[in-house]
Amino acid sequence: MSIYDQRYYLRNLNLLRDNVPSFEQYPFNLDAIRELSELSFHPKVTYLVGENGSGKSTLMEAIAVALGFNAEGGTMNFSFETAATHSELYNYLRIARGARRPRDGFFFRAESYYNLATSIDEMDRAGGFGRPIIDSYGGKSLHQQSHGESFLATFLHRFGGNGLYILDEPEAALSPSRQLAMLARMHDLIRDNSQFVIATHSPILLAYPDSIIYQLSSDGIQETTWEETDHYIITKQFLNNRDRMLEKLLVDEDDE
Repeated sequence: MSIYDQRYYLRNLNLLRDNVPSFEQYPFNLDAIRELSELSFHPKVTYLVGENGSGKSTLMEAIAVALGFNAEGGTMNFSFETAATHSELYNYLRIARGARRPRDGFFFRAESYYNLATSIDEMDRAGGFGRPIIDSYGGKSLHQQSHGESFLATFLHRFGGNGLYILDEPEAALSPSRQLAMLARMHDLIRDNSQFVIATHSPILLAYPDSIIYQLSSDGIQETTWEETDHYIITKQFLNNRDRMLEKLLVDEDDE
């Protein structure tokens, strides 16, 4: 086994297609899932991109739950549940792990981050024999910070390296400058033997150079490059041709 191979915590996943009850039912009727057979992970960063409704969050959730994470986020020690809305896709995934095991891990889900923050406060109020859980997140209640600050607090303080980090739209509350800060933090953690799987709409977060990007679309899941993603193309077109694009977007029907 090469040094490169030893960096993997996750190697690949397979959809157990013969076990799927029906590809006409959710979530198997999603184009990206219906066409899925195997997906290989990059030892550093694997990105999932695609339009809303393409199945990114559904697949991210299934990967996390199949690995033992709580469906609403957190570490494997979190068991809170505000609504049992996760799909059964995780039952039909076979995930191949590397020879090494991560010492840290976290499923970050922007959609349910509020619920995670609430659960931390509740557990700390209940007390216990150890340090308050919030100490691992910077020592200040995540509810007593702005949305973006609380996101970044998790990335900066809770993520400790030698870890597997599954992030679903982590840019949701981050300004562009904070997204750059997150890229720098990712790099530090990767140098400390961490692996990331990230679903994002952010061309900034997508820019990490040593990675693989998968595009989810009506054609299934295909590998692509940063420059070929809609996120990059549309953002670049808008920045380079703002007046022309605004003129087309904001045209008054009375002027047509």
